[in-house]
Parts: sequence; structure tokens; C-alpha cells
Amino acid sequence: MSLFQKFKAGLQKTSSKLATEIKRIITRAPKLDADALDELEAALIATDIGVATAMRIVEQTKAAAARQREVDVFAIARAEIERELGEAAAATLARAGRPPTVILMAGVNGTGKTTSTAKLAHRLKSEGQSVLLAACDTFRAAAIEQLKIWGQRTGCEVIAGQYGADSAAVAFDALSAAVNRRVDYLIVDTAGRLHTKKNLMEEMKKMHRSLQKVVPGAPQETLLVLDGTTGINALAQAREFHQALGVTGLIVTKLDGTAKGGIVVAIAHELKLPVKFIGLGEQVDDLQPFDPKSFAAALLGAE
Repeated sequence: MSLFQKFKAGLQKTSSKLATEIKRIITRAPKLDADALDELEAALIATDIGVATAMRIVEQTKAAAARQREVDVFAIARAEIERELGEAAAATLARAGRPPTVILMAGVNGTGKTTSTAKLAHRLKSEGQSVLLAACDTFRAAAIEQLKIWGQRTGCEVIAGQYGADSAAVAFDALSAAVNRRVDYLIVDTAGRLHTKKNLMEEMKKMHRSLQKVVPGAPQETLLVLDGTTGINALAQAREFHQALGVTGLIVTKLDGTAKGGIVVAIAHELKLPVKFIGLGEQVDDLQPFDPKSFAAALLGAE
């Protein structure tokens, strides 16, 4: 299955709703009058694509309708979404000058952060990289056990402390081990942080400082994991985490379970943060590298 086909299957709920609405509007009002353009804008905004992007698509459609009899609304929308996402491109992971490359995973509870950690480890392992995992969600004993299970499934060793241990100390020990063992990547799974809780965000900053004591410049990537089903709420999370931690990229999960997949576009527009991967299912290989062109086409129901 090609990357586009995977995107198309994963974004089916969003694309089905959006494509159906656009076709209905075009069929009812092929000349695209003011009412039709208002409906088009509403249909786009309903996917959480963002007001600014929706308005630009409508403006371009209106201008095209004034110049020509037939307007390809899908092509206009696809080009604008692709352009918007392309401005926040840079989907490849950063690499350290010398191993290990450190990837810090952040996000609120329930986004699929630990699962995404495992899926990313699996992807890197399949590319021939050696990976060490750090279980730094020490607030939940179940989270430590969950990552250990994923470590067994993916063939990655897990560095873990006791339940209630200092997460920054675990991160320090894990990176020290990664350096000594000369592994290519250390992926640090952290506790779910409510973006509105300042003390919890401070703990994340402390973890940053602990990593930098071992390797200056670490982590090379701070990836924020967002749940695509939360729609516009994900944007508020992204703002707060980016301000506190300097997020370098995004992983957007559960896009196969929502009709609001346009949130990826809204976040890219506002924060200019690159989307590194998107989650399109529950299997270990369902974390896909992000591609703006494939995403824009799949979002609009292209064949």
C-alpha cells in the first residue's frame, strides 16, 4: 500500500464528510454564488482546518469563479492546504552530530504518547538503527509496565526507575547508558502533562536540563503528541507546550477516528511547526511519515 493510500484510508472519516459537502454545494449552486461560498467556508471550518485557511480557499474560489465558468474547488483547496503544510515542512528527524540522538516525547494524557514512542522505535529499528527507550512516566506504574511490554515487542531495551522516582534522574541515567552503549537513538517517554499545569511543565523543563548535563544540545527533537480527535483543543495544547518546551515537531494520532483531520492544517498555519508523523491506526507500523502532498490529496477525497 502506497503512502497516499494509507493516508486516504486513515483520513476517510474527514475526507468523506468534506468531499460530500463540497460536491453537494457545487451541485446545488454550480455558479458558486455568495450563499454557496458561505456554505463552502462552513464545511471547511467544520473539519477544524482553521478559519484563515478556509477563508483563503473561499477567496481563491470566488476569484476563479469570476474568471471562468467551471471552477475546480477541490484543486484550489488541495493546492492551498499543500502550500500551508509545505511551509511547515521538514518531516525528517533531526540527528545529533554523534550518536545518540535524543527524542523527547511530550503531550497530555490519552494522546497515544507511549504507543507513539513504541511505533517510532519500531520504525527506526526497521531502518537499521539501534534504539533505547526511557520510561520517564514515573507517576503511573502501569505506564512503566506498558513501555516494557512495547520494548519486548519492538526489541528495544527499556531503562526504567521505580514508581514515583524522579523522572529527570531516570532520563539522566538513560542518556548516560545510551552514550556508553553507543546506541543511535534514545526515545524518552514522559508523563502526560496537562498544558495548563505550570508545575508539571516545569518538570519537563527540568528533564531537558538533566539531558543537557549528559549531552549538550540534547534533546535534538522534542515531539509533541496530539490526539487528532480533540480537534481545535489540540491547537491550545500545541501553543502551551511550544511556549514552555520549544517543540520541534508534531505527531498527530488517531486521525483514522475523527472527521476533524483538518486540525493538522490549523496547527501548521499558526505555529509553523512541522508535522513529523501521523498515526493512522493501532498497529505498530501505522505511524506514517508526514507528506503534505499526500495528506492534502487524501483530505479532499482524491482517488
